[in-house]
Amino acid sequence: MAAVLVAGGVIVLVAALAYGRQAAREAYDRLLVGAASDIAESITVRDGEALVDMPISAFELLALAPDDRISYRVVGPDGQTLTGYDDAPLPTEKGDVVFYDGVFGAEPARYVGVVRRFAERNFSGTVEIIVGQTLRARRELARDIAQNALIALGAAGAIMALFAWLVMRSALIPLPRIGSALRQRDPTDLTPIDLSAPSEVAALVQSLNGFMARLDRQMTSNRNLIGDAAHQLRTPVAAIRAQAQLAAEEPDGEQRAQMVARIHDRAVSLSHLLDQMLNHAMIIHRADTAPRDLVDLRDIAVEAFEAFEESAQGRSNEVALDIPDGPVMVRGDIMSLTEAAKNLLGNALHHGQPPVRIGVRNGARAILWVHDEGAGPPSEIMADPGARFAGDRSKGSGGLGLAIAHAVAASHAGWMSFSATADGFEAALDLPRDG
Repeated sequence: MAAVLVAGGVIVLVAALAYGRQAAREAYDRLLVGAASDIAESITVRDGEALVDMPISAFELLALAPDDRISYRVVGPDGQTLTGYDDAPLPTEKGDVVFYDGVFGAEPARYVGVVRRFAERNFSGTVEIIVGQTLRARRELARDIAQNALIALGAAGAIMALFAWLVMRSALIPLPRIGSALRQRDPTDLTPIDLSAPSEVAALVQSLNGFMARLDRQMTSNRNLIGDAAHQLRTPVAAIRAQAQLAAEEPDGEQRAQMVARIHDRAVSLSHLLDQMLNHAMIIHRADTAPRDLVDLRDIAVEAFEAFEESAQGRSNEVALDIPDGPVMVRGDIMSLTEAAKNLLGNALHHGQPPVRIGVRNGARAILWVHDEGAGPPSEIMADPGARFAGDRSKGSGGLGLAIAHAVAASHAGWMSFSATADGFEAALDLPRDG
């Protein structure tokens, strides 16, 4: 701020000096023109000769600069000096009124040349009147004008600097308070900063709160992943280990084969649970990091359909695809949307009743839906679809399918919807359209 004020002061100083010199020059140039015009009006022609009767008014005008020396010269048509100083310089340019700089002795001076034309029977031609003046009064007037201007501008600048300092001080006061609040926080406290601040600083506070909210989501996801792994994986791993030990000690081959089959089933279930846990953590992470592109929901439905088609047919479950002819565009993360669609379809295959259909609807919003002929999940699950490890997990489900779909919908500014139909139940991702 000081640098701006200093630079502005230098500019104002230069402008004030230039304005003072220009104003003084114009004022005293008018005096020179007035004096030269008075002399020109006093010239008369008598007996074919130009006579100059120097008027007192011309000298009264020039006397307004009492400390300056004056010079004048009247030159006839033949170039001869009619009166005045022969060494007064003539203008190099032609014109009725010409201003030019010169010297008067050892001092710089300002001159004006005024031309009067005569066209009489016994006298014709131009008479040139030269009037000059040294520059002392001009300099004094320029200094006074610049000084007065600088005093006024300096006072205004001081007032502006005071107000600017008060405004900046008021605007920056919240910054130390924000820094102090952050320093005093517990490292795990990522709640929003609640401090009043001017609009210039409020944007910084909002950005900090947004950053801490994203960081809190990532840390919560990490904590959930660690806690879920410790809680959900310990029991199936212990069961697999115990059954493997029993199988190793079982002498009966038929009993051992049954134990190995149970170990395989538990391993598959554990693998599915681990995949869902990692996918859920990945979805939470990608919500804040993955770039968003234009995506056709029909492509998402087709990919989910193809991923389950073979396995569904192998279990005598019919999976049908129902998509419109035109594109249904949303802006989102392809990987996250695909995982959500796969989990919705997987839930319908594990818990619903065949036939199962997956499709897309285009309207005011973009809808990706999965329909089966079952009754749908219990009401407590529909009330909180984001709950992890909810519902019946006896069929190999990890209990995270709806939680993953709910997280994807929320990260795309949408939501999950459930509806009972005449022939079954529908779960859907309701997303805003883009295009």
